[in-house]
Order: sequence, then C-alpha cells, then structure tokens
Amino acid sequence: MTLDGLTKVYARQGKAGSKKALDNVSLTIRRGEIFGLLGPNGAGKSTLINILAGLVNKTAGRAEIWGLDIDKDQRASRAAIGVVPQELNIDPFFTPRELLEVQAGLYGVPSAERITDELLRAVGLYDKADAYARTLSGGMRRRLLVAKAMVHRPPVLVLDEPTAGVDVELRQGLWQYVRQLNTAGTTILLTTHYLPEAEQLCDRIAIINHGRMIACDTTVALTSRLDRKELRLILDRDLGTIPPSLGRYDAVHKGPRELVFRYRPSQTSAGELLDAARAAGLVILDLSTEESDLEDIFIELTRGGAEAA
Repeated sequence: MTLDGLTKVYARQGKAGSKKALDNVSLTIRRGEIFGLLGPNGAGKSTLINILAGLVNKTAGRAEIWGLDIDKDQRASRAAIGVVPQELNIDPFFTPRELLEVQAGLYGVPSAERITDELLRAVGLYDKADAYARTLSGGMRRRLLVAKAMVHRPPVLVLDEPTAGVDVELRQGLWQYVRQLNTAGTTILLTTHYLPEAEQLCDRIAIINHGRMIACDTTVALTSRLDRKELRLILDRDLGTIPPSLGRYDAVHKGPRELVFRYRPSQTSAGELLDAARAAGLVILDLSTEESDLEDIFIELTRGGAEAA
C-alpha cells in the first residue's frame, strides 16, 4: 500500500475557511507486515482509512492498494481491502451467517467460493451462527465485523480501533486470529488507542497529528528515540541520605530502601551506575530497569504539535 501526498480538505459549511484533515501524507506499507497508524482523536486516521475504503474523496495526492490506484482501478482496489470500522454497524435482525452471506454477495463472491462457516469458526462465532446479531455481546459483534471484512479474502485488512470496548480475553483471541491472518499473508493496517497493543503487534508505526505525519519507523527505533531510562535499586537497609558521590547521577530517594537513577543510556551505562552505588558502600538486594515505551514517544511527539520527524 502506497500513499503519496495524500491530502483532504473539508469546506466549512456556512463558515469562512476550511479544515485540512490530511496534509500531504506519504508512506509505504509493505506487503505482509502489521503496520500501526497512531494519533490522537481528530488527527486524521479515520479520514485516511475512509479514503482508502472509497467512502471519502481525497483532495490531492494518490493512493494505491495492492498496486491498484484507488482512482484508476476503483472496483479492484476496493476489492483488495477489508475494513473493520470503529462503529458496530451490524443489522440486529440478521444472523451472523446471513450477514456474512449478504456481504459476500455484495462483493460478487460466488456461492461455491464463500467461506462463511470457516470465518465463523475462526472468530469463535460458529455456535452463534443462527442467532440474531442483536443478541450478541459487544465483543462478539467486534469479531463478527472482522469476519465481515474478510468475506472476499482481501489481501489488506484495516482494523480501526477493533478492540474498543472488548474485554481482555476476547481481545487476546482477536489478536491471535489477526496474527494468523498475517502469517497467512494478509497485510494489516491497525489504528488503536491501546499503545501497548501497537508496541507488541506492529512491525512499523506511523504517528500523525493535526493531519500531518510526524513519525514513521520500526517500533524498536521509535521507542529508542527517547534517550531515557530508569534503574531502580532495592537496598539491604534504610538509606537516610543519598551519598554525595552519587549526586552527579541524578539519583532520587523513592523510599527508605529504594534508590532510582534516571539516566541517558547514550551517556551513562547501567554498569557505571551499579559500580558507583557499590563504591558508595550500598548493598544491592534487587534491581530493575524501565525503558521508554511507545506511550512515552507518542506523548512526546504529539505534545504541542510536534514537527515532522
């Protein structure tokens, strides 16, 4: 999937001026990867997805899905993508089996080639296949939306906040199925507000803010951008004051027997800190370190409208 200078401007009805929802967004999502698209509410994520799905017309730029231009190859490009929306847009008076059959028919999938039962089993809804959709729980409806997006076997699956309102157990089951799809060759584009999910699942991540892409890199590279780390030491006895020799290491007294160093790995190693603590006469019973995570980099980049990185 390739986006090149994708821009969307909404005219303000009855008001002067306009709103730029997407501002010259360019990125490439490689085949077979799980790609995360992150950003605060109103950043432009849903606008981007709706353009790819053919629900919103772009103002400028170009986009390809599986090598198909969304303007020149409209039918083929839309058939190459399946979208799981944020909204639970399910007809409550249809059964899961009926919903999948209707959706397959809309995509022109012949009856002999439909995979309705296979999808229902994959998302754990086979035993609910003939129950009315209105009787399903919120988590079940989420999983049904995933199955609905896959009826035409699209090579690209877009998941727009798919685990919103889903409990932990169902969320884990959903991600297990998503990983299986990815292993089988499906390219996944994911938006989520659960940053630990993105950190665990995604190969690469892009962050957009105010319609502009401000970062795009591997998950590991993004989290390493913040050159900050903590080393937490548990001591064998109460520590009244911090030894003067540790003053230059930004040590903080967190509890009677707990000492925390906040340091930059590029300038100071954990080994140096441990040697300094021992040299100061401290006996260490236990230690732990805390890395910067995706939530840290997300806050850092989106705070105050960060410039593109």
